[in-house]
Amino acid sequence: MKCPRCGSEMTVDSHRKYALQMCYQCGYMEGRDLGGAPAKGETNFSRMKGLNFNELVVFLSTGLGVDSEKVADWLDDTVE
Repeated sequence: MKCPRCGSEMTVDSHRKYALQMCYQCGYMEGRDLGGAPAKGETNFSRMKGLNFNELVVFLSTGLGVDSEKVADWLDDTVE
């Protein structure tokens, strides 16, 4: 099953009372709200401010067509 939020392959998380599908890339769990449609006039920058680190990596790597590990390494680099 593909994740409706980021498109990655979801895996079965059986650590709960009942097993459900979970995406380990962005943290989406089966049956959760996707967050709704973006607000009118919302920019990509304002949307990125509300994402956690993993969601931001998936969002940028998908949009740029770059490997997600490279994006994560780039975001982890410190500015000197």
